[in-house]
Amino acid sequence: MTLLLVIIVLALIFDYINGFHDAANAIATVVATKVLTPFQAVLWAAFFNFLAYWVFGFGVADTVAKTANTMEITLVVILAGVIAAICWNLLTWWLGIPSSSSHTLIGGFAGAAIAHSIANHGFSAYIGADGATHYWYEIVSWYKAGKDGGMPSGVLIIIAFIVLAPLLGAMASYLISIWLLNASRKSIYPKIFTVALMIATIWFVYVQMIPYDVITADGKLPRFENSEFWSVAFEPHNIKWFLVASIILIVSAFCLIFSSLNLHQADAALRKMQLVSSAAFSLGHGGNDSQKVMGIIAAAVAVYINANPGIQMDSWLDVVLPSESGAFRMPDWIPLACYTAIAAGTLSGGWKIVKTMGSKITKVTSFEGVAAETAGALTLYFTEHLKIPVSTTHTITGSIIGVGLTKRVSAVRWGVTVSLLWAWVLTIPISALLAAIVYYVLSIFI
Repeated sequence: MTLLLVIIVLALIFDYINGFHDAANAIATVVATKVLTPFQAVLWAAFFNFLAYWVFGFGVADTVAKTANTMEITLVVILAGVIAAICWNLLTWWLGIPSSSSHTLIGGFAGAAIAHSIANHGFSAYIGADGATHYWYEIVSWYKAGKDGGMPSGVLIIIAFIVLAPLLGAMASYLISIWLLNASRKSIYPKIFTVALMIATIWFVYVQMIPYDVITADGKLPRFENSEFWSVAFEPHNIKWFLVASIILIVSAFCLIFSSLNLHQADAALRKMQLVSSAAFSLGHGGNDSQKVMGIIAAAVAVYINANPGIQMDSWLDVVLPSESGAFRMPDWIPLACYTAIAAGTLSGGWKIVKTMGSKITKVTSFEGVAAETAGALTLYFTEHLKIPVSTTHTITGSIIGVGLTKRVSAVRWGVTVSLLWAWVLTIPISALLAAIVYYVLSIFI
């Protein structure tokens, strides 16, 4: 039990470090464009990091918890992964490199699990707890097909999104920038497109809503037992789509009046919109990154229960990972603690990385800030919906690059960008190697 409590404390410390390491993701553009002072910006971002507690479910937490087979690992594996992730995060923060806290955690978890498997079984085949033949590399969930043709999961999918997340962010910000640029012209066609997009958005979000009878199916309790309306409105799945619709409709409303504004009025409106876009991105950051720590804590509890069959857990640690039947349980204190930790970390700031994100990639104005943050937020909501843990760092960096491309290719400082790409590519393998070393060291003493 002591080791389990140590892991929970270290996981929350990692969450705190994640907050100040990734604070730049949400606030770099609003600081660079001087919409908010650095202190105001971290307060703004921290508030919406914490607000994500009421918005998002636990899909990403489930994916992270199942990175390795919890039936075949020990608490030492998880401890080694968390320690390695903390070390790499602190090193990259000190060097001012905006690497991915998400991939650090995934890499550390997977690397320690593989080291454990090799230490116990070598490189030859062995008979697992399920009676089947396994190999050392199968301890990690590399790829799992999605249910009913849905999105597959596994470490390979997470690795694929090292490329796909910034690419999606870049494409989205590029298209949003082109949309805004055309909306600034006195032409009827951009307005027709904008109205059509608003109608399509409202229709699409309406179709995605989960009704009250589905929310309460199989005896599930809604968030508000005495109010059908508020239960539907505050269902995490529905809130996400409400947010997506709100973001698109706010940008659309601005596009409809953009051509009638003078330069001063347009800049003032864009600066106000930047508050909305940065808040939306901070929500996505809090929801995406806090869930990874929830997944680690849930996996640690599952491993502890597997190692102590028949043990009766206290209610505050009564965690059940999602199974094929859909059973799932997580005490409220875990998500609350995780969102609090990441919000506190964001309040601490991370000024070295703010400088890299806010000025070294490309020169950012309010126009570019709105496009980049809106694109980043939409990308995070989309990937969270698919239960894929992606890097908020990669996402916003790709979004900033996409904005820069609308001006000219040379507007992006590719020397800095290539350095960031190397950090992204190396994060998972270095974290995995570091975690393996930490695991072997810990195994000597524990």
